Amino acid sequence: MTAADYIVRQADSGDQEVWDHFVCNHPEASPYHLFAWKKAVEEAYGHKGLYLVAEQHNTISGVLPIIQIRLALLLRELTALPFCDVGNVLAENKQVVEVLLEKALQLSAKTTTRLHLRGEINIPQSLTEKIFYQRNDKVRMLCKLPPSSEELLTGFKSKLRSQIKKAEKNGLHFFWGGQEHLDEFYSVFTENMRDLGSPTHSRAWFAAILRNYGKNAGLGIVKYEDKVVGGGLILAVADRVSIPWASTLRSYNRLAPNMLLYWNILKYSADAGYTTFDFGRSSLEEGTYRFKKQWGAQPQPLLWYSNTAPQTHATDSASPTTKGKRELLAETWAKLPLPLANFLGPNIRKYISL
Repeated sequence: MTAADYIVRQADSGDQEVWDHFVCNHPEASPYHLFAWKKAVEEAYGHKGLYLVAEQHNTISGVLPIIQIRLALLLRELTALPFCDVGNVLAENKQVVEVLLEKALQLSAKTTTRLHLRGEINIPQSLTEKIFYQRNDKVRMLCKLPPSSEELLTGFKSKLRSQIKKAEKNGLHFFWGGQEHLDEFYSVFTENMRDLGSPTHSRAWFAAILRNYGKNAGLGIVKYEDKVVGGGLILAVADRVSIPWASTLRSYNRLAPNMLLYWNILKYSADAGYTTFDFGRSSLEEGTYRFKKQWGAQPQPLLWYSNTAPQTHATDSASPTTKGKRELLAETWAKLPLPLANFLGPNIRKYISL
């Protein structure tokens, strides 16, 4: 079988069912590969989804979801996928990988945009001079789940179990919510993102995620008395769960709402039969890395690629100069009044593909 034996085309709305069927049965799929991600991006942010399908005899053999992000003359990107850690090629064999990547490179050349791919790829020999690994100091934190929450809890260190019990004794309450609790979650999320010095996603983004993912999404909420003080949004596919967004209010940290939040989400995931929990990306040995590791998560290299050779980049994203600029911008953003940060943030965040 060669690459010439496959036909590549762009998927349309009528392909959602067969696309999702292929994704749900692929061992390397993430929730971000589902067609719902395309619909949410298009609805909330207006970016165009260029979802590629490789077929043989009208049967899908591979998919490559791509989002095109443009901002006048300032920004032109094709990313698989933006706003998450992974999301590139899922294929049955290396020939399908090759044909899908070739088509993506053609789209990149045709639209004069840079191509970004997020996730591990075995780059075909024919494309090693066209697609390059990009330096990335981040890792994915993945946790293998046992068959039950009882077994999961037993496997925790005594210190972690005592922190969970402390959170439960502090009067915090966890429950699963939906669209009706989006405003309360969003209020916590935006305050936390402002405090971290980062522009926030729009409310419309989260509404589109919940609406399009349906039963594959869950919104966990933590309350103290009558106030929502924490929340996390999870996405699922096959036997995997990811938590791309979670926040708690710093002013309630003494009550440990984050411990109750993550424990209940992990508890649900194990009891529901999921076998892998994706805590998302972190920097090695930093605070979020250690927090995730205590739950049993282990680092996995976060491999990203581009059709731009690394040495042509004007600035190394890991350099001290670049880090210093980012830290200064974050400090400045954290000082903004919350209403102003919430007004400006979504208009900026929609063009930040990370």
